[in-house]
Amino acid sequence: MKKIGVVLSGCGVYDGSEIHEAVLTLLAIDRNGAEAVCMAPGMEFREVNHLTSQETGATRNALVEAARIARGKIRDVKDVSAAELDAVIFPGGYGAAKNLCTFAEKGAAATIHPEVARLIREMAVAKKPIGAICIAPALIAATLGRDYKPKVTIGTDAGTAAAIAATGSEHISCPVAEFVIDRENKIVTTPAYMLANRISEAAEGIEKAVKAVVEMA
Repeated sequence: MKKIGVVLSGCGVYDGSEIHEAVLTLLAIDRNGAEAVCMAPGMEFREVNHLTSQETGATRNALVEAARIARGKIRDVKDVSAAELDAVIFPGGYGAAKNLCTFAEKGAAATIHPEVARLIREMAVAKKPIGAICIAPALIAATLGRDYKPKVTIGTDAGTAAAIAATGSEHISCPVAEFVIDRENKIVTTPAYMLANRISEAAEGIEKAVKAVVEMA
């Protein structure tokens, strides 16, 4: 059975993984006959109140919070190597752009969590598929842009697309229900909640993208 890594960044759209996107990814992996290997970095991040969208002043741990989505079956990303995986997928949520990297704050000059960067680069060197959803393609662009010049999408947002282009990557506009494949680099991306207004819209693109990743693995 193919093993597909799923890198989470917490639990909740404003400060971690977007829960719908994460669960839809796990469901699609299972429906395509593969096994999800959930992981997250053991790092602290600033908590956001999801009722008010304001920071609370408290901190939470991304690995502990992501364990809620994974039903406890999760590993620290530092303990996972590309050799163990057939592919990896990054759901969206602001945690992908704030916790896994600093793209939300610094754009193309973003720094990447070192263990997340290591895993992404290991996957790229091994020519194993990488999937990214919603804002997570910005993480892939910031990590691989200079060396691989990947083709990715976050939908149609001009500002984010410009920041992605500044990393050396190529942004391709894409409707919510579709996805973009960079076949040379084996990277699959889809907009999901960058464009979706309903969970069914996000689901359509995610299901297609995950299927493409699993088939490519």
